[in-house]
Amino acid sequence: MCRGLESLPITCLERAKELKALFGSLLQKSDHSIIGQSKKRFNVDEPLKWKESFEKLLSSQNGLCLFRAFLVSEFSEENIAFYLACEDYRTTKPSKLATKAKKIYDEFIGADAPREVNLDHVTKATTKENMEHPLQSCFDLAQAKIYTLMEKDCYPRFLKSSTYLELSRKTKTGE
Repeated sequence: MCRGLESLPITCLERAKELKALFGSLLQKSDHSIIGQSKKRFNVDEPLKWKESFEKLLSSQNGLCLFRAFLVSEFSEENIAFYLACEDYRTTKPSKLATKAKKIYDEFIGADAPREVNLDHVTKATTKENMEHPLQSCFDLAQAKIYTLMEKDCYPRFLKSSTYLELSRKTKTGE
């Protein structure tokens, strides 16, 4: 198994497989309000909404799982992992900010970071300065840069991917 898939949470990978199977089963069903093997409600028009904006994709649990699986296949899963770590960091209790900030910095930004994200020197330097007195906004600049990178680069590739095109075709035609 490639390193990227190992880092993907099992629940997300399972959900991505479940969604793929679900959409496959829609081909055989005429009633889209009932979901084959899944007990969870799923709006079959959801994949079409993901194309409206990157924000809509990320705000959908199903969309996020499929996008993350797509990034794993593209060997760039560290981008969404960093973005989500920053989202989680914002909700951290002040007493734990320093510890969590160091963990995020060491994993994604620092020298020899195992899952280094692609940030320019100025952003890295600013983030390193922010680490001296970590606040909940410590990673805002770096997170914004990675968000923009994903929105401008990864998201359009996701929308052109065979998986997304197949899902959107199935929902458009009602197959």
